[in-house]
Amino acid sequence: MRFEGTSGYVATEDLRIAVNAAVALQRPLLVKGEPGTGKTVLAQEIAGALDAELIEWHIKSTTKAQQGLYEYDAVSRLRDSQLGDDRVHDISNYIRKGKLWEAFSADRRPVLLIDEIDKADIEFPNDLLQELDRMEFHVYETGEMVSARQRPVVIITSNNEKELPDAFLRRCFFHYITFPDADTMTDIVEVHFPGLKAELLREALKIFYDVRDTPGLKKKPSTSELLDWIKLLLNEDIDPADLRERDARKLIPPLHGALLKNEQDVHLFERLAFLNRREGR
Repeated sequence: MRFEGTSGYVATEDLRIAVNAAVALQRPLLVKGEPGTGKTVLAQEIAGALDAELIEWHIKSTTKAQQGLYEYDAVSRLRDSQLGDDRVHDISNYIRKGKLWEAFSADRRPVLLIDEIDKADIEFPNDLLQELDRMEFHVYETGEMVSARQRPVVIITSNNEKELPDAFLRRCFFHYITFPDADTMTDIVEVHFPGLKAELLREALKIFYDVRDTPGLKKKPSTSELLDWIKLLLNEDIDPADLRERDARKLIPPLHGALLKNEQDVHLFERLAFLNRREGR
């Protein structure tokens, strides 16, 4: 089966090619891009399109590669032995399967999402090289070898918070999701808000891209933040004419809290409004 996008996800041609190439090569698809550009949602949509189970492994700064394989709960076993529980005689009762084990043991080919891999320490990707290559690993405590029944579709996302090792990159098919242009963004918005008035969409997109292009902005608003903002505009029944106003008092967009997410950026727009007022005198 080929991924062609879905009714709920606008996939560009180069993204569709990347997904299908990774599936054909049986290599992990490493997806990078700005936060909020739909990297995590992509895995969900691929699973839906392929009618496959989605197994999600969300990485944190404290996550270790071993946790994706399994964890041995020695503390519980010690406690049960003190209580005289017969379960202690079978060590497998204290082996907790990780997300890779779940994916390897699935009856049908699943989609495995390893989300935000760059949050973990630098050794994390290297620690997974052999398991992702061979699709098997050894359980030391039981002597069991766990091998994948079928190779899962592996989607790995990164926000570029840190560089990934070259050895890891060589084993992946790479795709960078560029930020959508206005035409693509129009298609994305129409998927989420079908029938949205063209005038409101046009004015909202103009302000949105003006905000993103503002020099000195610390955090540019993302696609998800645009969708939140449009939802608020509709909820508050904002008139498109209000969005067209460009006097100094209206420099900060209405309901700007959906777009500007830190005080530095709000202060930046306040300073720009102040300068505009001075120039308008």
